[in-house]
Amino acid sequence: MSRAGGYTLARTLEPQRWDEVTRGATLHRFRASGGDPIKDIAMRIGVLLFLYLPALALAASPARERWLVTTDLWGNPSYALLEWGREGDALSGTFDGDPLAGERHGDTIRFHVTAGDGTAYAFDGERRGDAMRGMADWPDSNHPGRRVPHAFVARRIAERPPGPPRTVVFEPTTFSNEFSPHRAPVLTIWPGDSVRTRTIDSGGIDAHDVTRALYGNPQTGPFYVDGAAPGDTLVVHVVRLHPNRDYADSLDAIVGRALGARLAGDARGLGKPVRWLLDRERGTARPQAPGERLRHFEVPLRPMLGGLAVAPPFGFAPVSTGDTGRFGGNMDFNEIVEGTTVYLPVYQPGALLYLGDAHARQGDGETSQYALETSMDVEFRIDVVHGKAPSSPRVESATQIMVLGQAGSLEDAVRAATSGLVEWLHEGYGLDLSESAQVLGSAVEYRIANLAGRNVGVAAKLDKALLARIGRIVP
Repeated sequence: MSRAGGYTLARTLEPQRWDEVTRGATLHRFRASGGDPIKDIAMRIGVLLFLYLPALALAASPARERWLVTTDLWGNPSYALLEWGREGDALSGTFDGDPLAGERHGDTIRFHVTAGDGTAYAFDGERRGDAMRGMADWPDSNHPGRRVPHAFVARRIAERPPGPPRTVVFEPTTFSNEFSPHRAPVLTIWPGDSVRTRTIDSGGIDAHDVTRALYGNPQTGPFYVDGAAPGDTLVVHVVRLHPNRDYADSLDAIVGRALGARLAGDARGLGKPVRWLLDRERGTARPQAPGERLRHFEVPLRPMLGGLAVAPPFGFAPVSTGDTGRFGGNMDFNEIVEGTTVYLPVYQPGALLYLGDAHARQGDGETSQYALETSMDVEFRIDVVHGKAPSSPRVESATQIMVLGQAGSLEDAVRAATSGLVEWLHEGYGLDLSESAQVLGSAVEYRIANLAGRNVGVAAKLDKALLARIGRIVP
């Protein structure tokens, strides 16, 4: 039995039962000591210390608490992770990674933080249960000698449940049309946890043909990943993707980036809705009302997530769920399928993971503007790599590593994808620039991931089998 378990047992005995136990134990000890009262007293003290010292040790050790602090900087929320312990009235810990010291008297909290460059911050507030609010004294960013007051609020982050990682079933009731750091998390999860949830389609329609949200790629989330901090990598393992209805919607369109002069005039009549019927048992899709030449046309289902993102960093406005960036977003990359792993840079405490815009199938580039848009049952598992973050989203399958470059032009997207893949070869395989150039020149593949959004998406890919003899130095 653990020491804490022994303490619990002792505390839960009925008082009269406890008296009987101690009287019996006293008589036994007195006889065992040969009737020596000094020895008997010593034995009594020893038993009491054995029972109570573990409890006293637990009570004396400062409990660690984690808080998410929101400081209002002239109307711009800034988020930071606070972790501290209390010993008596003294508080010590970290604020956004920097050391803090302070004190608590009743509900009053005061602490100060010293950043690595020596800059000082002071907080004075009041705690009520798992909430805190007050005023923070910060330096004026434009006048180093001046100080500026800012209001702050904080909420305590739930403790990780005991035991192994969990599988949590989450049924969403609200959806987001922004990738935002300001939206309240729908669920707190921890590295190793799995989540089973649902997404609605890009038009806001759920598995039962009910409109649940505004059109424009509404997302499920955000999920707060405790332990993920700015500068980390959020690792999203896509465990399961399964359409949960029997149809998908698309268009008979060709996006402007794919139209040449010869097609542009003839394409003016395109853009009409096309419904696809999904045979989930056979794993196929076909147009519901095909023309004569497409009567027997069908394609295999290949469910994918079009939207996967973390919240953008401080200083950025919330981003439309139709847009992309280094944080991920509406990537519409048809390799984000069941069994792949996606690596995203973390910019906010808890990462704040969003997912949605699932497709039953999509060709490269999403050239029809809408793919086979449908609602989806999703299962994913979360991990965190601390202390390093990729410059661009990474995707890994059983056979390939891939980096997504997303930019306003095809050239810039290729540059971003290439730079990101060279970065991965250096970090993951220990290759210098010359060695990476030789690998790319002989083996890289480029795929157009997305032509339908504001940004172009390009994926740079390498077969893992070709890299096997080099050897991976980090996951």
